[in-house]
Amino acid sequence: MPTINFKGKNAVWNHHLSLPYQILEKDKKLSAKGKNEDENLIIEADNLIALKSLLPKYQGKIKCIYIDPPYNTGNENWVYNDKVNSPLLRAWIGEIVGKDDLTKHDKWLCMMVPRLKLLREFLNDEGVIFISIDNNEEHHLRNICDEIFMDNFIAKLVWKGKSGAEDDNYYRTIHEYILVYAKNKSQFNAGLQIKEGGNFPKFDQNKEKYYTTQLLRKWGSNSRREDRPNLFYPIKGPDGNDFFPRLPDGSDGCWRWDKSKMIKAIENGDIDFAFNNKNLLEAYEKIYEPDENENRFKKYQSVLDNVGSTTMGTKELMEIFDGLKVFDHPKPTSLLKRLFTMSGLRNNDIILDSFAGSGTTAHAVLELNKEDGGNRKFILVQLPEKIEEDKPAYKAGFKYVHEITRERVKRVIERDKLEVGFYYMRLGPKIDADSILNGDLPTYNEFAKYVYYLAAGKTMDNEESINEKNYFVGKINSETVYLIYEKDTEKLKKLAITLDWAEEVNKKDNGKKIVYAPACFLDEEYLERFNISFVSIPYNLFEKK
Repeated sequence: MPTINFKGKNAVWNHHLSLPYQILEKDKKLSAKGKNEDENLIIEADNLIALKSLLPKYQGKIKCIYIDPPYNTGNENWVYNDKVNSPLLRAWIGEIVGKDDLTKHDKWLCMMVPRLKLLREFLNDEGVIFISIDNNEEHHLRNICDEIFMDNFIAKLVWKGKSGAEDDNYYRTIHEYILVYAKNKSQFNAGLQIKEGGNFPKFDQNKEKYYTTQLLRKWGSNSRREDRPNLFYPIKGPDGNDFFPRLPDGSDGCWRWDKSKMIKAIENGDIDFAFNNKNLLEAYEKIYEPDENENRFKKYQSVLDNVGSTTMGTKELMEIFDGLKVFDHPKPTSLLKRLFTMSGLRNNDIILDSFAGSGTTAHAVLELNKEDGGNRKFILVQLPEKIEEDKPAYKAGFKYVHEITRERVKRVIERDKLEVGFYYMRLGPKIDADSILNGDLPTYNEFAKYVYYLAAGKTMDNEESINEKNYFVGKINSETVYLIYEKDTEKLKKLAITLDWAEEVNKKDNGKKIVYAPACFLDEEYLERFNISFVSIPYNLFEKK
């Protein structure tokens, strides 16, 4: 496979491995109480450090990642700030990457590589990543993604989401690209997402077919009556009265079909009525289980149109912020919802966005859940990026982009009367030898999850199994992981693997034991007798046994 060379490549290729893990700490004042509040996360941090710190819990757990990184146009004022052990890269730190910077492509690639390498680790075997980009870096991005994701390229989507400008070179550019890569394309399902992961839970007695349903009124962009007046008309409801398409706020909406198609569907008995999770009556299209030799669904096209534009994204955001333009060129929620559907997203999956910007990803997740009663979760990461003082957002009191991210999600939850919440997180102490030696200690549970990740090379499936009293962390196949530790510097100096502890544990567990502890008072003979593999903390903190 062809590769791309650029300045700094050797220095950044494995940079993500050298980064320390840091504890993510909740800010109670900025969090929002509600359902899934501990699973929906908004993280204010450098996304490289945040991603590394999320790995012990979320490695292999994410179904869909969407990122919208800087396009490197020279107008974005992005700054290279990764502290890589390289004189060349250290000289770049803090400098704005402008149009005339002869190394701007090198800097952009050096910024993207470690982030993409970490992002790949989060995907589950069916997972997929969507990356928005334009002509400035699309060819470079394709090259490094081919190296990182290898032979798992899925598609290069074309999104018709801009009107273009007359001062564009040669032709008005009305599109952007979205590169799509899978963790393992042999397991990736790009079909239309069906509720309950592909089940058809209802039964039509007349047709003797099982079916699922999909909302009949339009949602997302262009879903209001004034957007498509010809699609606003009555159908007969279950009580015989006229039934109109209504949006969740009670205003007039529109159907997805014109009258002729609707009449035919009604005559065929392909319309269903049911109450949604807000106890409001909705009309649904019946989607039948395919016959043995019939494919009910067609593939999505690689050109995305009629899924909103940056103008629509700006309009959505201004409606949330009382007419104020707080962010330039936001993506519309309709685009993100289309991508999520194309990813084969299930109702309980997690979506990650490490370049969160205005928070469109979370907004789209919340809308999807509202529409179909799903329970999808989001993780957003946004850098504490300063807003220029001449921007309307700054004048309205927003000093950093992450403030807009959080405020948007909060306002959408409140506006739509949703029951969900989120944790607002910041980076806390590092989990490394220096921090522990300096007395900057993590909690037992935080440290336990981390040492399990080190020992197993994967995240814990059952965090409830951690037992601080017995120093029990968890099982890895036939081995058991223990952590002899307390969040107290003085006590920590006295803790160790002792003969009494080893004998007591061995009565209940005579199998292989991996024990992390500050010290060990047993010699090799006793360690072998009790089947103990000792890992010293903090000195051997990063060694896997």
